[in-house]
Amino acid sequence: MASSASAAKPSKSKTPASSGDGIFSGDHEIAHHLTGSAEGFDLSDKLKVFKTSQFDPDAYVTSKCQTMSEKEIRHLCSHLRDLQKASAEEMRKSVLANYSAFIRTSKEISDLEGELISIRNLLSARAALVHVLAEGGRVDSLSTAREGLSEEDISSFERKEPSKIEKWSEEFPDNLDILLAERRVDEALAAIDEGEVVAKEAEEKQTLSPDALLLLQNSISEQRQKLAEQLAETACQPSTHRVELRSAISALKDLGDGPRAHTLLLNAHFKRLQHNVQALRPLRNSSGGVYTASLSQLVFSAIDEAADDSFYVFDKEPAYASELVTWAVRRTEDFAHLVKRHVLSSLVASGGFRAAADCVKKALGHCSLLEARGLALCPVLLKLFRPCVEQALRAYLKRIEENTATLAAADKWELSYPPVGMHPSGKVIAAQPKLSNSAHKFNSMVQEFFVDVNPLLSMQLGSATMEGLLQVFTFYVSLLMNALPGSIEDEGNLEGCGNRIVCMAETEEQQLALLANASLLADELLPLAAMQLASVNHGGRNDEPLRRTDRQNRVPEQREWKKRVQRSVDQLRDSFCRQHTLDLIFTEDGDTRLSADTYISMDGHTSEPEWFPSPIFQELFMKLNRIACIAIDMFVRRERFASLLLMRLVETFIMWLSNDQTFWADIEDSRGLGPLGLRQFYLDMQFVILFTSQGRYLSKNLHLVIKNIMARAIEAFEATGQDPSSALPEDDWFAEVSQVTIEMLSGNANHDMPSPTASISAQSMSSYVSHGPEL
Repeated sequence: MASSASAAKPSKSKTPASSGDGIFSGDHEIAHHLTGSAEGFDLSDKLKVFKTSQFDPDAYVTSKCQTMSEKEIRHLCSHLRDLQKASAEEMRKSVLANYSAFIRTSKEISDLEGELISIRNLLSARAALVHVLAEGGRVDSLSTAREGLSEEDISSFERKEPSKIEKWSEEFPDNLDILLAERRVDEALAAIDEGEVVAKEAEEKQTLSPDALLLLQNSISEQRQKLAEQLAETACQPSTHRVELRSAISALKDLGDGPRAHTLLLNAHFKRLQHNVQALRPLRNSSGGVYTASLSQLVFSAIDEAADDSFYVFDKEPAYASELVTWAVRRTEDFAHLVKRHVLSSLVASGGFRAAADCVKKALGHCSLLEARGLALCPVLLKLFRPCVEQALRAYLKRIEENTATLAAADKWELSYPPVGMHPSGKVIAAQPKLSNSAHKFNSMVQEFFVDVNPLLSMQLGSATMEGLLQVFTFYVSLLMNALPGSIEDEGNLEGCGNRIVCMAETEEQQLALLANASLLADELLPLAAMQLASVNHGGRNDEPLRRTDRQNRVPEQREWKKRVQRSVDQLRDSFCRQHTLDLIFTEDGDTRLSADTYISMDGHTSEPEWFPSPIFQELFMKLNRIACIAIDMFVRRERFASLLLMRLVETFIMWLSNDQTFWADIEDSRGLGPLGLRQFYLDMQFVILFTSQGRYLSKNLHLVIKNIMARAIEAFEATGQDPSSALPEDDWFAEVSQVTIEMLSGNANHDMPSPTASISAQSMSSYVSHGPEL
């Protein structure tokens, strides 16, 4: 309540609140009296306005709300209702957290009451003894007086008959013995009550002698104790019918021994439950669901009957209600241990998550029925079952990994639509994506996993489920990375896949299929499953403020989960790009196709070369074109992923060139670049800028790196004492040569190769190649 009230603490500003404020001015002023200001007044000062005898609630509310609009009043009422709900929830948690201390205190109070009754009886006995002693003195005086009487007066006195009350007190023990022997409990109770009334009147009116009164009181106490023992014996008998049990407990309570009566009531139900449970045996050939359902019905029906009898006899008195809750918690714990020992332990060992989930669901179903009586035992059950369920969950995820590895070993990495009926719900989904066989099966297993785990979301397993889903997806991506050629030597592989054998993706189509599998699962299928999980997890309509808070807390968690999923896909994409970059740069024999000698040796020839981009850059362009054509069919409605893939591949290639220390050591050597070598290098870089910009995968980072590489080459050329402007034509020439090369490689060559000194009639592209497009 304190935390909720603090949320309503008003601002010190006196500016009238507008309709868009969170809490209106009247809300602020009333909340100010409830929560206080931050100036250090103690609680008594804050509550003085409510303690005065002249305090009028209606007038107070009217004075505070008379300036408020109807909308503001409705907002205030809604805010106060939220505070009331939060306060009730806080009180419930506090009561549950302090049950043991409350029950211990209640028992101590009960023991103290018993001691007080014993002291009262002792005082009564001593008072009676004093009366007897005093009566003894009076008897002596009467004996002295008797000596002066005649024999006739004495015989007349001795022949006097006992009074009616004296006769009743003499017959009372015998009559009560008869009632007890015949187990006429109600009549025995009435007789004891009558005896107490008679004894009290006799003591007040002195109609009985002290000896007779003491004898009557001792007889009443003796018979009361005898009746109590008889009732306790009846309550302890397993054959006692429930109606008879209620009567015995109610009678024992009427005798003034309520704590003992309530304990006996609970013990009677416990013994009856023990007998029924011992007669129930788990079936060896069943999954455990039948045994769990039968056991949970026995246990929670017994708790329900005990609660019904307790409320019937004791009417929800706090001390007895607390003892009932503690007893119900212990029986719930006993039930959980039995289910874990006979059912869950074997299911967890065999990986039977679905059967374990079914058992827990049945137990929770029976347990939740007790909430109508105010017995919220589901949290106790969830806490006890959670370790077993989490262990079964881990075994389930491990089995998914094993099945996925088996499927990946036989996958040909050819995309196709899913077989009919693969979805666990049996529904045919329109526009289903094309995946390879292992990806289809993996997606199907994930969907089945969520179907199985949905009944257990009340156990707060949302985070563990999402983490498990991320774990199996990361494992699948690691298998896809192993399917790339050369992945065995790749140190960047994800951990957890070990030495799994997978079918290698030899062609570019197969390798792109790996990326299609990972990207589609990460971008569409897994987030969709996660959203369904979140919607089920927040499906209840009660406790709306708590659901809203939980939803807000889970949004950052879901964002972080999506980022981690995407990082796995990025690692696969980077492995793909790195592998294709290495294929371009190195031959099968390990020789490099991209060396400084390619440019340095050009100035050793007497004739000017025919100007084209270097062969390795032409191969880069053709590879990117092939990948783009394949991606059009594979990445339908996901063109952004295809563009990012091409962008990353070019960046990987250029970054390799930028970071090749051997290459730059030769370029910046004293013999360094000549004019022709500088022109060729400049042409290669402009060629990359042009075809990446036309393909719309020239990133700002790539453009900046290329510009830095070109500037570094020019600086190396200047270091030899030469003028770059004398070696480099206009930018239009580079653009024209690059465009002609692109058309030739694309099969659209209709132009002659321009000369470096020729005038260019085409549209100037100097501004374009200088700045590049923004992606």
